[in-house]
Amino acid sequence: MGGNEPTGDGLTVRRGWDSFAAKMKARLLVFNCHEAWVHQLAGMDYELDVIVGLPGRYTTGWDERMRPAPGNARLVRLEEALESREAYHCIVAHNMTDLLDVKARRDPKLLILHCTLDGLIHEENSPLPPDEIRRTYGKYLELTRTHVVAVSELKGKTWGFAKDVILLSANPQEYLPYSGELARGLRISNQISRKRGVLRWDFHEAAFAGVPVQLVGHNPDLPGVEAAQDWNHLRQMLSAHRFYIHTADARYEDGYNMSTLEAMAAGLPVLGNRHPSSPIEHGVSGFLSDDAAELRDFSRRLLADRELAARMGAAARKTVEERFSPRGFREAMENAVEKARRR
Repeated sequence: MGGNEPTGDGLTVRRGWDSFAAKMKARLLVFNCHEAWVHQLAGMDYELDVIVGLPGRYTTGWDERMRPAPGNARLVRLEEALESREAYHCIVAHNMTDLLDVKARRDPKLLILHCTLDGLIHEENSPLPPDEIRRTYGKYLELTRTHVVAVSELKGKTWGFAKDVILLSANPQEYLPYSGELARGLRISNQISRKRGVLRWDFHEAAFAGVPVQLVGHNPDLPGVEAAQDWNHLRQMLSAHRFYIHTADARYEDGYNMSTLEAMAAGLPVLGNRHPSSPIEHGVSGFLSDDAAELRDFSRRLLADRELAARMGAAARKTVEERFSPRGFREAMENAVEKARRR
C-alpha cells in the first residue's frame, strides 16, 4: 500500500465520502423532445428529471417504443418541476415554448436547436421573415442568459448560432449484428405528411417506386405505417433490412438524422439524394444520386447483392464510430452545460 493511501479509519472515511459524492450527482432538468435524443444522456455523469406529458405530443408519457427510459432518469410533470425546490445544475430546453415554461426558474439554461430556421418556417408556413425571428429569439435568449447549441453546423448557422455544436451519436455496440436477410429498404420517420417538403418526399416516392420499402414511425394518416413495438423490435428491423433511406432538402434539413445514424451503427448502407452534409461516401457506405431512376437502380443492386450491402454497411458503421461517437456527444454536452452555468 502506497504511503499516501489512507489506512484504517481514514480509508473508511474516504470510502464513505466517495459513496456520498456518488449520491450527490448534479441533476439536469430535461424536456423530452425526442426519446432517442434524451436516451443519449443515459451514459453521462448526471441524474435526470425528464419532463413528460407535454402538450402537442402523440404520447402522454415516455414512449418505450422509441427507447427505454434512461436508468439515471426519473419522469416528472412540468408542474412538479416548477414546484420543485431542487436546484438544478442546468435546464435543457429544445424550443422557445420550453424556455417560456420555465421562465420562473433561475437555474442555468441550455437551448438545443434541432431544426433549421428555414425548415421550421417551411413546415409551419410562417409569415414572419427569418431575420425577425432571429432577433426575437436573440433578445429573449440574452435576457434569460441562455446558452445555445445546435445538433449540426447547418442548424446552428440558420439561427445564427454556429459556434457550438453537439453532434448526434449512435453506439454500434447497442445494435444486433447486421443480417440484411429481408430484401427491402427501410425508412423511419414520424409525421411524414407534415414534412414532405423537408424530406423531399416526392423524390423518395419517385426513386423507390416499385421497390419494396418498409416505412416505420408515427404516421396515423398513412395506412399500414406504424411505429416499432419497442426498442428490441426496432433493433430487429434494423438488423434484418437490406438498406436504409434518407432524403432531405438541403435548404431545410441535414443529410442525415438520428435514425440514419442508428441504421449506420446497425450496419446498413444508406441510399439518398446528394447532400453537402451527408455522412455517406458514395459507392463506399451507400449510394447517393439526385436522379430518381439512378437511385432506384442502386437500390435494386443492393437487393440483388446481400454481400455488397454488408460491406457497405460495415463502412457506414465505421463512419459512425469515427464521427458520431457517444464519447464525443458526452464531452460536447458536458462542455455546453458548463458554459450555460457560466453565463
